[in-house]
Amino acid sequence: MSADLDFTEVASVGEDVSRMATTAPYAQGVTPDLASGGRGGASSHLAPMLYLIRHASAGSRGSNSATSDLERPLDSYGLDRAEAIAFELADAGVTHVASSRALRCVQTVEPLAKAIGTTVVEEPALLEGQSAEAAVHEIRRLAQRGVTAALCSHGDIIPDAIQTLAREGVVLVGPRGWAKGSIWTLETRGNDVVTATFRGPF
Repeated sequence: MSADLDFTEVASVGEDVSRMATTAPYAQGVTPDLASGGRGGASSHLAPMLYLIRHASAGSRGSNSATSDLERPLDSYGLDRAEAIAFELADAGVTHVASSRALRCVQTVEPLAKAIGTTVVEEPALLEGQSAEAAVHEIRRLAQRGVTAALCSHGDIIPDAIQTLAREGVVLVGPRGWAKGSIWTLETRGNDVVTATFRGPF
């Protein structure tokens, strides 16, 4: 990865942002109740937005009975985080929800898909081990279509995709990181991505 973009090591950024998020509902041990009509802080935008989400906490590799790492599910904290992401983005105008086929990614955005009345679409470009170029191609394809979408991927794809976008002229706003359950908000304008803003875990 390119040092000139000033990306801080994953763990330190994720932990710092997590400590800042002490007033969010999940930090109080409360899961937002979407059925009651409660919503988070994201508002609808005139310009389409893309939300690039790293899957929430799913324990560690080999820590459960899953026969394949693709089948490793979210742990209890990860399930709470998934509900919190849905709470935050339910009113953000999302119409398309896509994910790596890894169960932990699908489970991260399933509550959001349910909240907005759609289903999760599996997207091969978001799967762990794929190239950043493939992920960026999908991001730009959605931007060109004018779609507001939530995309869930992995810790190897997201930082490389963000750095690729930065090298191509996208302006990075605020802190840099990709902690589990975190979101990069990609603002689009004129059918292209213009800024990328990191927000910590919800």
